[in-house]
Order: sequence, then C-alpha cells, then structure tokens
Amino acid sequence: MTKPPLTLYLAAPRGFCAGVDRAIKIVEMALDKWGAPVYVRHEIVHNKFVVDALRDKGAVFVEELDQCPDDRPVIFSAHGVPKSVPAAAAKREMVYVDATCPLVSKVHIEAQRHADNGLQMIMIGHEGHPETVGTMGQLPEGEVLLVETVADVASVNVRDPDRLAFVTQTTLSVDDTADIVTALYDRFPKIVGPHKEDICYATTNRQEAVKAMAPKCDAMLVVGAPNSSNSKRLVEVGARAGCNYAQLVQRATDIDWRALEGITSMGITAGASAPEVLITEVIDAFKDRFNTTVEMVVTAEENVEFKVPRVLREPA
Repeated sequence: MTKPPLTLYLAAPRGFCAGVDRAIKIVEMALDKWGAPVYVRHEIVHNKFVVDALRDKGAVFVEELDQCPDDRPVIFSAHGVPKSVPAAAAKREMVYVDATCPLVSKVHIEAQRHADNGLQMIMIGHEGHPETVGTMGQLPEGEVLLVETVADVASVNVRDPDRLAFVTQTTLSVDDTADIVTALYDRFPKIVGPHKEDICYATTNRQEAVKAMAPKCDAMLVVGAPNSSNSKRLVEVGARAGCNYAQLVQRATDIDWRALEGITSMGITAGASAPEVLITEVIDAFKDRFNTTVEMVVTAEENVEFKVPRVLREPA
C-alpha cells in the first residue's frame, strides 16, 4: 500500500537546553565519583524517560530531604530549592550538590538583591511549580507575592506600591508574561523589573521556532512531560500561532493517529527536558506511516554550556 505524503517540519532549536544537560551530567558524575546510591531531591528534570534512566544507574529520587540518609550525597534538582533545604543539609553535615540551572540561580540572586534594598517582590509564576517554590523560598514568608494572571495583578495586596520589584519563572510563555508585566507597570508605575528578561534563552528560542513552524502545519506535536511547564507552554504557543491541532506527547506510543488522519503537514518540537532519542522515536513513527519529506525550521543557533560544580571536577 502506498504511504500518504507528509511534510515533516522539525523545529530548531528543540529538546535539551544547557541547564538540563548540566543537571543530568551532575547526577551521572556524582554516581561516578561516589557510587550508588546518590539521592536526588525532586525529579532532576521533568522527564520520566530521563529520570528512569538515572534511576537504573543508581539514583534514588525523593521528594524531601528527610527521606535521605546522612551518609549519602544528595543533589538538588535543576528547578532550584528554597534556602531552607541546603541549610538543613549543611546542619546534618550531608554532602550535597546543587544542580539548579544557573539561569534560575540568577533569578534567586536578583530576588535577594531587591530584598536587601528593601523592596517587596512579586513573582510571575505557576503556584506549586518547583521553580516557583524554590524562588519564593529564597526570602522570608510574605516577602514574595505570587501572581499567575493579569487578574491576579489587580487583586494582589502589597505592603508599599512604591517599593516593589518583580521576577518571573524562567519557563513561562513570553507572550503571556508580557501581558502580566504590562499590568504590573500599569498598577505599580514604580515597580522595578529585571535588567534582562528572566524567561530563559532556551524557553524563548523554542517558542520562537514554534511560532515560525505552526502556520505551516496541519498538526503539531510537542515531545515532553505533562508536568513540564516549558513543554506545556509550547503547545499553547503553537495553538495561538495558528496550528489547529497542537498536542503534548511523552513518546511515540502516545500519538493519537486517528486524530491525524488526512494531514499533509506535521510539526514536531520538544520541551527543554526531552531527550533527542524520544524525538527520533516520534519522527520514526511518522516515517513508518507516511512518505515523509523532512524540513528544518531553524530560528536560532544555541551554543550555551554551563560548567558543573567544582566538587564534581575534583577527584574523590
């Protein structure tokens, strides 16, 4: 039977970013240095495939520090942790390695600097997301107020409207954040913003590639985890940019082929914590069913690399 023709558009950049790459490398290097088990507080990155692969190598994933023994190393996830966590680890004299993405750490430093200058913080983010919890946990309770929507800005109760600053979760949609930032400046004209946009380069680049790709596609798939904020934002950006069918899939087995009957063009991208092996798996699934022509949609080149902590570069 003749396979139907399909133009497969691949977004570039897509998949792993430098912060995710570094976090995974930290767990692997810790296992090499100290042997198994190495404990990891929270999923190192939001991807089941990655977490399972590290678990197979000897990483033990826990939600809280009190689930870790004192005599084994513990790693903090790429999303960052409240200040109380490393403080508790130090008190127990644990060996710990912080795998927080340097771009998230930059937001933490920014929040502390504003607080030192007597400013109350407003954070644009998603309630309960590990990165938001970690950033809000850099300062005492009440010093960071969370807003998720433009409506939240109208109702947020601040200490002094003239003594405010804001930061954002790094994995949000650039467009959604722009609306909230505008609302903040409208209500609090003296609010201090970041010198440079908090939303990370990788999130922005992946969203721009989707915006360029979406109008060409009958349908679009984002390879990523359901708890990955940046992956979910890519689905939203694709739908907003003109793609009628934009869906999140963890891997090829999740593809709803009935929903894709009759398509002639397909876009594929991946969130920042999705490994290339899963993207290849999805591409191969389309090649099995269609006579595919692959076209790249390139909107940026990435060559960012973050160093791992010194403790892992030193011999045991």
